[in-house]
Amino acid sequence: MTKTNAGHFFEDFSLGQILTHATPRTATAGDRALYLALTGTRFALSSSDPFAASLGYPRAPLDDLLAFHLVFGKTVPDISLNAIANLGYASCIFKAPLYDGDTVTAESRVIGLKENSNRKTGVVYVRSLGRNQRGEAVLDYVRWVMVRKRDPSSPAPDPVVPELPDAVPAGDLVVPPGLDLSRYCAVMAGAPHLWDDYAPGERIDHADGMTIEEAEHQMATRLYQNTAKVHFNQHTEKDGRFGRRIVYGGHVISLARALSFNGLANAFAIAAINGGAHTSPAFAGDTLYAWSQVLERWDLPGRSDLGALRLRTVAVKDRAAADFPYRDAEGAYDPSVLLDLDYTVFMPRRA
Repeated sequence: MTKTNAGHFFEDFSLGQILTHATPRTATAGDRALYLALTGTRFALSSSDPFAASLGYPRAPLDDLLAFHLVFGKTVPDISLNAIANLGYASCIFKAPLYDGDTVTAESRVIGLKENSNRKTGVVYVRSLGRNQRGEAVLDYVRWVMVRKRDPSSPAPDPVVPELPDAVPAGDLVVPPGLDLSRYCAVMAGAPHLWDDYAPGERIDHADGMTIEEAEHQMATRLYQNTAKVHFNQHTEKDGRFGRRIVYGGHVISLARALSFNGLANAFAIAAINGGAHTSPAFAGDTLYAWSQVLERWDLPGRSDLGALRLRTVAVKDRAAADFPYRDAEGAYDPSVLLDLDYTVFMPRRA
């Protein structure tokens, strides 16, 4: 009997199945520094202990997306080791900040299964929950992934596709405990534009571009202990669909978020990811640009100092985003579009 893990194939999943993921991961200051080096993120909250303390945090938390990737990475060996592509996200709520010294564990439940028409692959829907060492929920999210079948002739389960909300409701967003924006310094954050200055429908070209380097996307994948073959094993992927490794989609999300600083610098925390799609693969050598649209502007119950913006951020490759490339009249994505991400951020309001 083999002692190695070949990963789950589509046939190995069943509706309601619980997967407890291995390897607890203790976050460190080194993780935070390396994440900054790999993405160029400039948001003040995760960059500065004094800035974070001025808002009521004990110290600078890890970047929200770093926390997301650490939880996501735990799930890969059990869910997407044999994946062809991660297809999307929904109902992702950031429930508690993650700090240096916190240890992340994760568990997932299968909530949907659907074999594809080619009978060689299927889509697996899971809800994953990340916790810290005190058992507190840090992150709760749904994702769906296309997974290879071990045997194309094996029978398919009855298809179940979960119904998911378009967005996490404002009332379900979790404001960090003790958050106090009375000393929020927009100068130190990097821009004067606050919640009141953004209007639904407004589009923002983030202007800057960033080229994905082979070594960097590989390092990012390993940082999160993401073991999906499509990201790190050129020996197998040379015979795959693209003939080369594809960039972990979460790395594209992180780069798009980092680029969005130019125009959204005061979006100091991500509250939720409402939905997202990786519309095309990214490869080393691609240069990313991004633009965002304000979808909604929400008041938060009991808060006059804080509001939420629901945003769509679109990442494109090898073309500037000044003309906001998106979909054509038939609804097809522009070939340059890599990512279509719908998410909600917290932002200070004017007094």
